[in-house]
Amino acid sequence: MHILRKLGFYLVALWAAVTLNFFIPRMLPGSPVDAVLAKLALRGPVDPGTRRSIEIMLGADDDRSLLQEYFSYLGSLFSGDLGISVTYFPMPVTQIIGQSLPWTLVLVGLATTITFVIGMVLGTIAGWKRGSWLDSLIPATTILQAVPYFWLALLFIYVLSVNMDLFPISGGYDPSLVRPAFDYPFLSNAVYYGFLPALTIVLSSLGGWLLGMRNMMVSTLSEDYILTAEAKGLDPRRIMVMYAARNAMLPSVSGFAISLGFVVSGSIVVETVFSYPGIGYTMLQAVNNNDYSLMQGLFLVITISVLAANLVVDLLYGIIDPRTRARG
Repeated sequence: MHILRKLGFYLVALWAAVTLNFFIPRMLPGSPVDAVLAKLALRGPVDPGTRRSIEIMLGADDDRSLLQEYFSYLGSLFSGDLGISVTYFPMPVTQIIGQSLPWTLVLVGLATTITFVIGMVLGTIAGWKRGSWLDSLIPATTILQAVPYFWLALLFIYVLSVNMDLFPISGGYDPSLVRPAFDYPFLSNAVYYGFLPALTIVLSSLGGWLLGMRNMMVSTLSEDYILTAEAKGLDPRRIMVMYAARNAMLPSVSGFAISLGFVVSGSIVVETVFSYPGIGYTMLQAVNNNDYSLMQGLFLVITISVLAANLVVDLLYGIIDPRTRARG
């Protein structure tokens, strides 16, 4: 029953998110139909009947009420049809998301995981050995966290790309050298292009994980069970890892799982600065072009990933912390 209640809650949350996903883009000024017509007008005269065809294709038929469009939208979702993109007309939204999603998952996913692991390890050691050199490192990491993403990204571009010519300025790979494929030439080129965006994400978010874990370690070390373990003469490393760190990292694990859910949304600022072909950059293009279908498709993928991450946290938290399992 406990699991069924949680599943029911998340299904209701998903329905609410899908509903908002439909109505919010339609509150924005501008019309996607006008955007497509403007693009077609650049190639030559546009037939008056073309507007009607585009309205039907984009699901913006003026003859239907907003409620009718909403139920039509729900029906399209169940059939896997997310519509046609205005920005990349006439490509379907599913194809655009399929092209952008792997770039974001690899870049932001790996950068988030690496940052979390480094933050947990350094935070554990800093909390265990208070007053060590690691404590003096924390202010530097928190300063980097306070620095805006775009400023840090522009700084890296100016120093490492423009002045030192060590890394490329923008893009996800060099199309003149490689083609997308699961082979060493393409993967190595993609890593080369993704290094600076990943470095920006790691350095700008490391301070939060490190400081949070360090403070939780300090708080946990004052608990009675830590004193009992020390009185029993247990190995200090075992106390640090199995007793202190295991309990101190519980809030961070929840935050990490939720962060993984938001990985799908990408880092809009970083991807925009580096013109990185991920979900964040695609989302910005969709907003700028009033691309309802693409915005809705991207928001839907992001919503599902965040809800799935929260559900996994709820279900697995009892394994990590038996106390929550007992209350459930």
